Amino acid sequence: MNLAIMASGRGSNAAAILDASASDELDARPVALITNRENVGALDVAESHNVPAYAVPRLAFPSRSAQQHRMLEILQDSGADFVALAGFDAILRPFIVAAYPNRILNIHPSLLPAFAGGMAPVPQTDALRAGVRISGCTVHVVTEELDAGPIVAQAAVPVLPNDTVETLADRILEQEHRLYPLALRWFASGSARVENGLVYVDSEECQALWPHTAP
Repeated sequence: MNLAIMASGRGSNAAAILDASASDELDARPVALITNRENVGALDVAESHNVPAYAVPRLAFPSRSAQQHRMLEILQDSGADFVALAGFDAILRPFIVAAYPNRILNIHPSLLPAFAGGMAPVPQTDALRAGVRISGCTVHVVTEELDAGPIVAQAAVPVLPNDTVETLADRILEQEHRLYPLALRWFASGSARVENGLVYVDSEECQALWPHTAP
């Protein structure tokens, strides 16, 4: 798998993916990291892993469409055949989704379809306000419908009585770092397939993780 990562922030999920690749836990060759912002931590993560990094800020382009056309050019020029959104806070335009059908994954800090449509810390805040007792994170295939693509894997995180948005978000993030490399590994190995809007994995590993369960 020639893997490109798209990120917008500090890059902790990007770091987890690149660490998994460097340790051979994930059979993927990172070919590019793209951000839609300048001076973000994800760029430093890419540099520390010797991955070509590209900042494509919105203000450098006349429109969001032009900005994302440039991103698509970078993806294609890098030879990427799979894309991981790792804290990427912009909605992908249909032409990028169409260029990589069933080959773009995203991770969301809730158990989708619950609390879809927002970036952290919005889903964690909504979970606490709703009084749910189990939250978590979801890796899903990216489609044109926001946060509604086929679910690849989920990790559950119990909501504790004294949780704040920050403590819950931190514990969910720990599980994101476990779950995302695992889900990517299934696609890299050919174990995962998308059929009729569902993801099936030919593996003994479970598509649902709990905090105490090793991947």
